[in-house]
Amino acid sequence: MTKFVLTDVRLFTGGADLTGNSNKVEISSEVEDKETTNYASQGWKEVLGGLASAEIAGEGQWEAGDPGKVDDASWVQLGGAGPWSVGPAGAAVGSLAYFTNALRCDYKLGDAVGEVAPWASTGKSSWPLVRGQFAHPPGTARTVTGTGTSLNLGAVPAGKRLYAALHVLSVAGTATPTITARVESDDSAGFASPSTVLTFAAATAPGGQVLRTSGSAITDSFFRIAWTITGTGPSFMFASTVGIW
Repeated sequence: MTKFVLTDVRLFTGGADLTGNSNKVEISSEVEDKETTNYASQGWKEVLGGLASAEIAGEGQWEAGDPGKVDDASWVQLGGAGPWSVGPAGAAVGSLAYFTNALRCDYKLGDAVGEVAPWASTGKSSWPLVRGQFAHPPGTARTVTGTGTSLNLGAVPAGKRLYAALHVLSVAGTATPTITARVESDDSAGFASPSTVLTFAAATAPGGQVLRTSGSAITDSFFRIAWTITGTGPSFMFASTVGIW
């Protein structure tokens, strides 16, 4: 990715796509420096890395009246943890994504008379901030069981984990439309013999989930999102991100 101007940043929190309500998104990550300076430090400070943390902050134009609007989503999520995913340059499959399991710790709204009603909110990490890719785009409706595009993330070494976030943005249909998404791996892009490495809980309404593996090695290099859909006349819009940390 070359230098670019921020014009198509995508922001997803839980089951809400806040892209159309956002005009500023900032991602930050830091590691505490713990001083270990001693008499053998040759006159220089010595430090060790302590606890790590990350934060995603967004702001923009306030709207309410629907579960996918920023006010409704923020009130529901306030004080709770869930997936936050950010795409700096869109949310097409394979696009760069940053995501984490974050606590929605604050929500601000309101301004002076005559101003466009604003909002601002922050998610603070409960899990690592993962640099990965979008595995499923938000603008493609799914009505039947299927599989997504293969992504070459590389093998997962022992001690590292595969992370995945799912944002179910809309649900339509009768007789309890249900989607059960999972992450599959294989040693080739063709997925001749896929293995399921993560399985999300069945979803019947908009919402978000985030999962990670146990830390055991995964020798497969290719990963994809897959889903099983049931119900009468079902239709689901969802976004998904995956990455290794």
